[in-house]
Formats: sequence, C-alpha cells, structure tokens
Amino acid sequence: MLKPYPPRADVSNLPETHPQVAFGRVGVLLLNLGTPDGTTYWPMRRYLKEFLSDERVIEEPKWKWWPILNLIILTVRPSRKGRDYATIWNNELDEGPLKTITRSQADKLAERLSEHPKVIVDWAMRYANPSTESRIRELQKQGCERILLVPLYPQYAAATTATACDQAFRALMKMRWQPFVRVAPAYHDDPVYIDRLAKSMQASLAGLDFVPEKIVATFHGMPQKYFDRGDPYHCHCQKTSRLLREALGWPKENWLTTFQSRFGNDPWLQPYTDMTVERLAKEGVKKLALVAPGFSADCLETLEELDGENRHIFEDNGGEKFAYLPALNDSDEGIDVLESIVRRELAGWI
Repeated sequence: MLKPYPPRADVSNLPETHPQVAFGRVGVLLLNLGTPDGTTYWPMRRYLKEFLSDERVIEEPKWKWWPILNLIILTVRPSRKGRDYATIWNNELDEGPLKTITRSQADKLAERLSEHPKVIVDWAMRYANPSTESRIRELQKQGCERILLVPLYPQYAAATTATACDQAFRALMKMRWQPFVRVAPAYHDDPVYIDRLAKSMQASLAGLDFVPEKIVATFHGMPQKYFDRGDPYHCHCQKTSRLLREALGWPKENWLTTFQSRFGNDPWLQPYTDMTVERLAKEGVKKLALVAPGFSADCLETLEELDGENRHIFEDNGGEKFAYLPALNDSDEGIDVLESIVRRELAGWI
C-alpha cells in the first residue's frame, strides 16, 4: 500500500539542477506465486507459458521441454485451466482470489505497522501482474532505500521461494541505484505460524457439524527428483505437519501428511492426496477434513482442487462428511504471522 510520505531526509542543500529523488524509507514487499489476468484462452496461455517456462519449476533440458510445452500443453491446457479458474474467480473485481487476498494481506499488514510512517508495504506476483520488477521500481520511486522481500511460502522450495527471489534479483540487476535488500526466511517451524494456524483450524473445526475421523494435512507436491537433488521442501512440510498436529493434540494415527497437484509422468512426493482421500473413503472413513498449511492464501489448488475435486473423490467412494479448512488468508491470525515475521526481519532498519 503506497503512501505519498515526504522524504525523511533534508533535500534543501541539493543544487537546483539535481534530479528529483526520494529517500529515507523502508519497503516491505510480499511475494506470492501469481494468477492469470483472465480466464479466457489467451490470458491463461500467457500465464501458463511464463509459469511453465521457469527453469526452477520445470527442471528439464530446453530441447526436451520446449516442444512439449509449446506444441502440446499450451494448446490444450489454457482452456481447461481457464474453466477451473472461472469456478473460483472474483467476478466483482475481475481477478483471481489469490490477488484479492494478497492485496488485503498487504493492506492489513500496513495498518499493523502504521506507527512506522517510513515503512511502505506492497505486494507482487512472480508470474503475471503486478510484476515483481514493477513493484520494486515503485518502492524505490517512493524513496525506499531498503526493501524486505517476504516470500509467502512457509516451506522453502526452489520452485517457489527461490524463483521469487530470482525475479527480484533480476529486477535489481537492471537498476543503477539499487535498494539494499533482505529476504525473510522460510517459516515452516515458526512458533507464531504454528500457533495461529492451529487456532485457525480449531475455529474451523468448531464450526463443522461433525468431528472428522481423520485430518489430512496436504501440501503442494514436487517431483521426487527435486528432493533427491537436495531441496529441503519435503522436510519442511513434514516438520510443519508434525508441529501442527502436536499443537492441536490430535492423535497421530488420525493425522496424515500428503502431497497434491502432481503434473506430468515423473514420480512426485508421496503419498498423493487424491489417492489417499480415495483410499480412506473405500476403507470406510465417513468424515474427513483437509487442511493445506503450505498455502498462505486460498487459490485454485485449494478452492478448486481440494474443496472441489477431492470432495467429489471422497463422496463418490463412500465418504459422507467432508470439509476443507481454509488457509490463514487475511484473517487476524494470518496477519499476526506476517507481522511477527516482518517486525523480526526489519530489526535494525526501523
């Protein structure tokens, strides 16, 4: 949320011919994945091309991946994914829910930090708009000499946290006067994150008309070979799941950790969420709840895939009661987490 604060420093001694400058401020830039600009073919195609061309996301040789992406995937997938996005689209603002929620997170975080008038909070997306480069340049234009980058991914992965930072660093490479930058670390085991997530889950569970027999903590998947190459994501997910279960006091035998959203034919991290949901229903589980601790905001993968597709899988195989427990989003608990991280990482700057 950008505000026209006057520069903190005295510019009265600058010569009349000096270029106009603003300085003395600190920026906080929330970074999330992205969302298409629309649900029709061409906006979806642009978004998917940018996303699936990222070498952090698809670790395949270009000679192998380029024809698959451009001749097959980008021909058929935009229309199908566009229909999926249309089911969750914010028609009032004509945007995806991830954009709506991330904007609100930035606005509410700015309110929490309002006692520091030199701090400006903004937000950007790795793919599509608003772009990371555009927001970094805007923060600098507003006088931010220092910027804290906050990737909104509790569990670190090269395909999320690292590529978000890559994009910010590419923007810095184009700038003559670079702001100084810090990056907030992953917060998969942060006590405030675990506590607020547990409280949010407790509130959601209390609002159900049933008590789940099982809870599935589902995380976005990744190819197994990425883990084999040293990505810590799987370990971060497992630790988050364990700490969350312990905070809730939920029996170990009634808690499962799974991975969703697999893409392509390579083996991904297992167990798979959809197969687990199907198996539980076939084994006689009648009441099930899913939670997605790795998502700081609800999006296609939670609202359509989990609350839609997996609900149908469960009910079609004998399940009776199903609930998706929402992400922290822009709730008070969610903003508590962001505020705690940002205040800690801004130490010495404010």
